[in-house]
Amino acid sequence: MARVSTYLNFPRSTEEAFTFYKSVFGTEFEGGIHRMSEVPPQDGAPPMAEADKNLVMHVALPVLDGHMLMGTDAPESMGFRVVNGNNVYINLQPDTKEEADRLFTALSDGGKVEMPLQMMFWGDYFGSCSDKYGINWMINYSSKA
Repeated sequence: MARVSTYLNFPRSTEEAFTFYKSVFGTEFEGGIHRMSEVPPQDGAPPMAEADKNLVMHVALPVLDGHMLMGTDAPESMGFRVVNGNNVYINLQPDTKEEADRLFTALSDGGKVEMPLQMMFWGDYFGSCSDKYGINWMINYSSKA
């Protein structure tokens, strides 16, 4: 089933923030907390710093009426610079790969592709972009649904 979620980026405080949100909403993390140490080495990239391995790669928390709040650490040591405006994404999870392609093409038209749609190491078809109005979008199709 298709769904929409909100994705938050933090410089190094995702776990702290999501522990707070968990206490506010009284819900549990869906699938636990995934760490940066789970990311396989990337061709041509330097090894991950020890200080970054325990950072949050992904966490998901149900909040209200099926809406999912998701988050990640995006530290400067990994090439990110989190500022208000790039710290929030609308994450679309369509039912088909074709719908993922359609949404990505339409939303990125006149905007900026951050990561082209592609198969990712976690097994999903994923990409991110900002639209021509500066709104950030993630498209994540999972055939495992």
